Amino acid sequence: MSQNDKIFENLEREIAGSSDIDESTKNKLLQNVLALKSQKLNIMITGATGAGKSSTINALFNTDIAKVGTGVDPETMDITRYELNNLVLWDSPGLGDGKEKDNRHARNIIAKLNELDSNGRPLIDLVLVVVDGSTRDLGTSYELINSVIIPNLGASPSNRILVGINQADNARKGRNTWDYDLNKPTPETEVFLKDKVRSVNARIKEATNVDVEPVFYAAGYKEGNEAQNPYNLSKLLYMIVNKVPKAKRAVLANDNISKKEEMWKDNDDIKNYNVEIKKSLMESIVDTASAGVDLGRNVGRIFGKTGEAIGGVIGGVAGAAVGLFKSLFGF
Repeated sequence: MSQNDKIFENLEREIAGSSDIDESTKNKLLQNVLALKSQKLNIMITGATGAGKSSTINALFNTDIAKVGTGVDPETMDITRYELNNLVLWDSPGLGDGKEKDNRHARNIIAKLNELDSNGRPLIDLVLVVVDGSTRDLGTSYELINSVIIPNLGASPSNRILVGINQADNARKGRNTWDYDLNKPTPETEVFLKDKVRSVNARIKEATNVDVEPVFYAAGYKEGNEAQNPYNLSKLLYMIVNKVPKAKRAVLANDNISKKEEMWKDNDDIKNYNVEIKKSLMESIVDTASAGVDLGRNVGRIFGKTGEAIGGVIGGVAGAAVGLFKSLFGF
């Protein structure tokens, strides 16, 4: 049983066994949980060739992209669909492989972005554009973002796009660009990366009048006996969680997110992203499951075990997260 299933199983058990609420309220809560657990979250990942899409997917979702595929949708040609429980990843080639291929990739991306689900809503909840932070030539990435993706994201495009600047550890060339002992940028590199974030934001805003909030990170790698842990991966996931629809965030609380502490520990420390992720997931579950009912002070009693399960979603700070949930929800 996946962690995702355990979370919903705990929640259903807590609701059904509660002596603090009436049967009508129980039935409404259980209906809400059924709707919550049936949600599918669709994320498209794209970016110019060599930006590090596969390493990003592998790091975020604790998987090997070569092994998790469920097959290619023949109607979308080069867009590959991977289904991890209720999380659906659409791995789309970006631009940069020649004019003919670029045109085909662009058409496929546009078609997928305009596809609707069974409820008539856009199928793709979020587009993660992976940008190569090790190069100064981002023309292909800007073409992809400004001309292909943003014009096809509907009325509020900023809500459905996230730009991740990967390979932060290679953003500057030369010596003393990365502190490998602490796995973090040197002060000079950090300034450089923040400037790059501002520059990417400005270029996109100038071309599309859309505000994006890029995040720089390093997906990490493992080659033979050599390995480097990710940097700012928690921040990237935090931004993904807060971009996707609130009712679908619980989909991310599953066994595909790595429980390895070392994957999540190295960040810019502006926030405790691990705790914030768990807080956001828990709030989304409480709000969505409780829709249409007034639980009052019973919220904590009903969602207590669920909070503990959420606390184990990401390794490293489960205790702190559960403590935070206790203070928020009273359990």
